[in-house]
Amino acid sequence: MLTDMLSRIAEDYVYERAKPFSDNKFGDFVRKDVAEEAKKTISLWPFDLTVKSSVGAGNWAAVPWLAFFDPLITKSATKGFYVVYLINAQDQIVTLSMNQGTTEVYNEFGRQKGREVLKRRATDMAERIPDYSSQFDRSGIDLGSNDDLPLGYQAGHSFGRTYSLDELKDAQFTNDLELMLKAYRALVDRGGTLPVDFMHEEAGTSDIEETRRYILSRRIERSEKVRREVLSHRKPVCECCGFEPVKDYGYTGPLVNTPLDVHHAKPLNQLAEGETRRYKIPDDFLILCPTCHRMIHKQQNPSDLQALRKKLRFKLMREVNYPML
Repeated sequence: MLTDMLSRIAEDYVYERAKPFSDNKFGDFVRKDVAEEAKKTISLWPFDLTVKSSVGAGNWAAVPWLAFFDPLITKSATKGFYVVYLINAQDQIVTLSMNQGTTEVYNEFGRQKGREVLKRRATDMAERIPDYSSQFDRSGIDLGSNDDLPLGYQAGHSFGRTYSLDELKDAQFTNDLELMLKAYRALVDRGGTLPVDFMHEEAGTSDIEETRRYILSRRIERSEKVRREVLSHRKPVCECCGFEPVKDYGYTGPLVNTPLDVHHAKPLNQLAEGETRRYKIPDDFLILCPTCHRMIHKQQNPSDLQALRKKLRFKLMREVNYPML
């Protein structure tokens, strides 16, 4: 069980990290076995998440962790926000935390100021989803280390629950994880860490629900995972104006880098918060050139491709037999 595995890490990590890092069986156990068990634990729940666990990269980490990443936000513990189990092996406690990528913030603001930024964002995250954060502990956490990354995790902690080894065996553990993942989904749906004024400006509306749906739709469009999958199912041609990078520019690069946009065509008013299926590939998407993509978002109904085609007032040069072609 996942609880048993987390307990083993908390109990054995101090001893194991005294051994060489390379080809360490305990390290493989954390990276592979623990991650696989976590995937099984959430497999029947309605979440599309990437699961990773770590004891460090190249050297033993001060704090081992098991994290759950929404691909719309991040695939790495270095950036974005995510749910994570942080293990204080000194005190043999495990903390379930709504947390943030420390490395990205440190790179932009430096260590000391970066931790101040993380603390502010942690407060904002909790206040954006009070219906969930109120069910957890919002006090600070102690990871038993003064290294830069653990101090960043402590600053970036928004809310969560800390367990002793005895408490890991409690049935509440699984309920807490499911609730925390629901909180994660709600935070993504409500804009994550983006300032509300920025979201309103981006969406072009002052209505908060419409703004949140717009921001989520744009996150879906910009997801590398979504883009790759949609382009593998649909022809790389603008479905409005017919722009075709291979023919019109002689594009020969990777399909994922083609100068076309993936448009999430599902009507925003049908994208409800907490929806278990946020999108269906390829049905909910169109392939558009950047210009047509901007124009379809200006329509009252950004899913109406026929309306956009009726507005089109130009032809590609190759369609009118331009002499140069």
